[in-house]
Amino acid sequence: MDDETFLRLKAFFPHVAFDKEEEHHFRSLWSIKTFNQYDLITEAGNIERYFYFVLEGVQAIYILNEKGEKVVLGFSYSGSPSGAFDSFIKKQPSDTFLEALKPSKMLAISFKDYQSLFKKYPNFYVWGHEFFQNILFGRLSREVELLTLSAEQRYIAFMQRCPDELKVIPQKYLASYLNMKPETFSRLRSGISY
Repeated sequence: MDDETFLRLKAFFPHVAFDKEEEHHFRSLWSIKTFNQYDLITEAGNIERYFYFVLEGVQAIYILNEKGEKVVLGFSYSGSPSGAFDSFIKKQPSDTFLEALKPSKMLAISFKDYQSLFKKYPNFYVWGHEFFQNILFGRLSREVELLTLSAEQRYIAFMQRCPDELKVIPQKYLASYLNMKPETFSRLRSGISY
């Protein structure tokens, strides 16, 4: 990986300081993975093999409902982590699918190497604590929005906080994430400025 890519990765772990040798070791644990648009990165029923850091692209994590329809749980995009985290950590088959919605380039680290970071660098525990705390609080906030806000309010709140790269993915994914029909999403998109 080039120096610019490494600096982006390193910025994702702000609590961890490396000396030259440690930096070289840390850098060596990551590999670059690329995916085409609509490639399945992780398939339900399989164990997630990697923790990803997204360099380019947008990915959706979803489950299939009883009708076989995609129910989108979240997105990952440039500068964010990605993967089926519960499957990765528990080494159990994933309940979710992870799909590339745009051509994607990601850094990947295996479970064994990921675990070694916590043994070698105690500050990874600080990062891990904050990372999973943010996931939990984000999940709770999303549940509150789904249960208490109208479709219009959910649309406005999401569009105000989401990065531009999410605004250009197929609207059926955004509609599913916001728990609304694609027609409702389309109507809101054409009628509301945020």
